[in-house]
Amino acid sequence: MTNAAVSVVVPVYNSAGTLGELADRLRSTMSQLGREHELVFVNDGSSDSSWGRIVELAAAQESVRGLDLMRNSGQHNALLAGIRAARYDVVVTLDDDLQNPPEEIPKLLAKLEEGFDVVYGSADERQFGLWRNAGTALTKLALRWVIGDAVAGKVSAFRAFRADLRDAFADFDAPYVSIDVLLSWGTTSFSWVMVEHHPRAEGHSSYTFGRLATHALNVMTGFSTRPLRIASLIGLVFTLFGIAVLAVVLVTYVVEGGSVPGFPFLASVVAIFAGAQLLTLGIIGEYLARMHMRVMDRPPFTIREETGVVAREEVGAAGS
Repeated sequence: MTNAAVSVVVPVYNSAGTLGELADRLRSTMSQLGREHELVFVNDGSSDSSWGRIVELAAAQESVRGLDLMRNSGQHNALLAGIRAARYDVVVTLDDDLQNPPEEIPKLLAKLEEGFDVVYGSADERQFGLWRNAGTALTKLALRWVIGDAVAGKVSAFRAFRADLRDAFADFDAPYVSIDVLLSWGTTSFSWVMVEHHPRAEGHSSYTFGRLATHALNVMTGFSTRPLRIASLIGLVFTLFGIAVLAVVLVTYVVEGGSVPGFPFLASVVAIFAGAQLLTLGIIGEYLARMHMRVMDRPPFTIREETGVVAREEVGAAGS
């Protein structure tokens, strides 16, 4: 894999102002490495002129390709589209906001060449706010349930991996996507390197605490059965609690000749059981909702248009 060609995949959302600099820095970094490369920009339903900027970059540079999704599908869905479109042996993903410095890519590639299949760029101090950090921590907690403690703590959007891993999720076709979980289907050979993390060049992150919490929920219920096991454990615990309460009532009746006094005691027991039932029903409902979405066969993304080398090759083939 030494000097293997690299596909850099970037999900784009309302980042027309940073794409030019990002493309220049990516090309400069890859040229210094002497690697054949391509830049795959995936426009995830941007409301600004991001797609027009991608088209301009693709017209000016043969190494730039673009995918325009028909709607905003989410970062991981956009990444999946770009990863499947990548043509080279190694795939690098990073955000469009310049928080992941392209100049740090050589660190990931060097670690990958040590024999690992996936390498993350991890930073000690991330340039996020309190709630974003809290949402990120929640997402990593969900990932711990699925891919393990050691890896989940270092997961980031800045990653490099071998393109062969796509075979492990080639048939995956569902609306809820977690690239990190999909990569774990193909390998357990993960590693990470420390990288710099810069403030956003402009604008604000679209990843709010609510969106991150939703993604964490999707990871937990979409790729793991542990919540169902927790629901079963809750049911078992409160069943044992109910048996214990019944034993207290029977012993009191036999020994003292009367029932256990107090409406508050009865009300609290009923409330506890009702809460446990609603919680377990809610967990089961989340799984049923995901089964419903899969039965509908809703795709993870839909491509409206492509631009770049592939598009030009198709036009040339059609005209010949």
